[in-house]
Amino acid sequence: MTLFDRLETVNRESVRPLAARMRPRTLDEFVGQSHILAPGKLLRRMLEADRISSVVFYGPPGTGKTSLAELIAKHTKRIFRSLNAAASGVKELREVLDKAREDVSTGGQRTVLFIDELHHFNKQQQNVLLPDVEEGIVALVAATTANPFFSLIAPLLSRSQIFELQPLPVGDVVKLLERSLTDSVRGLGSRKVTATPESLQFLATICDGDARRALSALEIGVLSLEANQKLFDLPAAEESIQKKQIRYDADGDDHYDAASALIKSIRGSDPDAAIYWMARMLAAGEEPRFVARRLVIAASEDIGNADPQGLILAQSAAAATEFIGMPECRIILAQAVTYLALAPKSNASYKAIDAALTDVREGRLLPVPMHLRDRHYKGAERLGHGEGYEYPHEAKEGWVPQEYLGVERRYYEPVDRGTEAEMKQRLDELRERRQPGKDPSSSNQEISSK
Repeated sequence: MTLFDRLETVNRESVRPLAARMRPRTLDEFVGQSHILAPGKLLRRMLEADRISSVVFYGPPGTGKTSLAELIAKHTKRIFRSLNAAASGVKELREVLDKAREDVSTGGQRTVLFIDELHHFNKQQQNVLLPDVEEGIVALVAATTANPFFSLIAPLLSRSQIFELQPLPVGDVVKLLERSLTDSVRGLGSRKVTATPESLQFLATICDGDARRALSALEIGVLSLEANQKLFDLPAAEESIQKKQIRYDADGDDHYDAASALIKSIRGSDPDAAIYWMARMLAAGEEPRFVARRLVIAASEDIGNADPQGLILAQSAAAATEFIGMPECRIILAQAVTYLALAPKSNASYKAIDAALTDVREGRLLPVPMHLRDRHYKGAERLGHGEGYEYPHEAKEGWVPQEYLGVERRYYEPVDRGTEAEMKQRLDELRERRQPGKDPSSSNQEISSK
C-alpha cells in the first residue's frame, strides 16, 4: 500500500459513522444472535466446517446482517463482493458473477457475494444467481427485511439456509455502546466521555433492538457535548434521538404477526396482552377498521354462543369505530377487546359450520326430506311435497320429534361454558327425546326453555 493509498483509507475511515466503524472484526466480537451463532448452533457449525453455499439473513434493520456477511468472508478467507438489490440490475449481477467465475478458474480465491435487500430482485434476477450458487462459484449471503418465504423464488429457497435475526436485547445494545465509548481507535474513547447507566439504558431501550440507531444516537450525543463536558447523561441521551419509531410493516410480517398475537391473546383470555398488541398496532398507524373487523370475527370464532353478547358488542364497536375514528375509537376498541378477552370461550359454532361444509363438499348430497320440501306452489301436493309436516308451534311445548335431516349427523357440540352450557343442556334433552323408538310423551319433564 502506497502513502496515497494509506491517506485515502484514513480519509474514508474518518467520515464513516460510528455504527460502521464499530462493526465486529471477528465472530467473538459479534454481539447478539446467539440462537444461530453460539457454539454448536447451525451457522457456527457451517462456518467451522467451511460449508457456506447460500444463506439468507432475514430480520429488521440494525441486527447485524451486513456485519455477519463480512465476517463470513473473513472467516472463510474469501473475497467479499457486495451488491444492493434495490440499485442493481442483471448487468451488474452478471459482472460480479463473471469475475467470481474467472477467479475460481485461475485458481484464485472464491467469492462471498453479499446481496443486500435481496427481495428487491425480481424472479429473473434471482434466477440468474442459481447456476453459480449451485456450482459453488460464489457463496451467496443475502440480507432482507422481508419474509423470504414470500419474496424469494422456490429454487433459491431450496438451495439456501434461512436464518431469522432477532432485534438485539437491551443488554447486548448496552454492551455495544459501552464498547464504543472505550475504543480509542474506532470508537469514541479518545473523547474521554463517561456515560451514566441511565443514558445507555435509555438509548438501548428506545432503539428497539436496532444497534445502528443506538450507536448513531450515541455518536450525535457525545460529539455535541460542550468542550469541557465529559458526562453523557440521560437528558443528553434524550436530546440525541428522535421520537421512538415503531417498527411495523403494514403490508408484511409485522401486520400479520401483531394481528395474530391480538387474536390469540383474546382466545387465551389475557386482556393485558390483547390490549398491548392492539396498542402496538394502533400506535404504528394500523387502520382501526382492520382491528375492528378482526374483533367481530373473534367474537364468533372464539366466543360464539358461550357469550352471544360478544358479537353484539364487537359489531357495535366496529360501527362506532367507523363513525368516530381515531383517536377516540381506541377507547371503544379497548372496551371490546377487554370484554372479548374475559368472555367465556367456545368455537363450537365455528367447528359446526366447517364440519357441515366438509360434508357438503366432499360427501354425497343429502336429499331434502319430502315433508320439509316447499309446498307453496301449485302442484306441490301432487308431488307429495310437505306431506306429513308437523307445525311445532301447534304443540304444547313448541316442539315435535320430527326428522329434519334424514340421517344421523352431529355438527354442533356446545361446550359447558357460559350461555352455551344452558344451550347444551337443552340440546341434549332434545336429542335424547328424538332417539328412534323413544316415546316423546313418556317424560313429564318440560323441555328447558332457557
